[in-house]
Amino acid sequence: MLTESVTKLGLSHIKRHVFLCCDQAKPKCCSKEDSMKSWQYLKKRLKELNLDHPTSDNPYGVFRTKADCLRVCIEGPILLVYPDGTWYRNATPETIEKIIQEHLIGNKIVTEYLFHQHPLPLSETEDTSG
Repeated sequence: MLTESVTKLGLSHIKRHVFLCCDQAKPKCCSKEDSMKSWQYLKKRLKELNLDHPTSDNPYGVFRTKADCLRVCIEGPILLVYPDGTWYRNATPETIEKIIQEHLIGNKIVTEYLFHQHPLPLSETEDTSG
């Protein structure tokens, strides 16, 4: 059953993983209501744009995860894109749309909302020779 789930979710074809600070047990960076609006918008738009799973037009998917807290606790909701290590502030639905269009689709950082960037290093098992 686990293998079926991995296949169904397209885990082997994930290009990016988006984490959104929302649905907090103890909201600090923004209200729980605002964070949930952002979460619902992110889910809806990734699905509408067929980014939530691999397709013949786009062989890579964008995975999303709701995080209780990303520990920044200011100017939220906070949205984090991996493996890019790109941290965004004020992730309202309007900001998320800009991040989807410019970053997730266009591969361009949205500097207006960027507050930190630290890409994940390549693992020792990855071939870096090109």
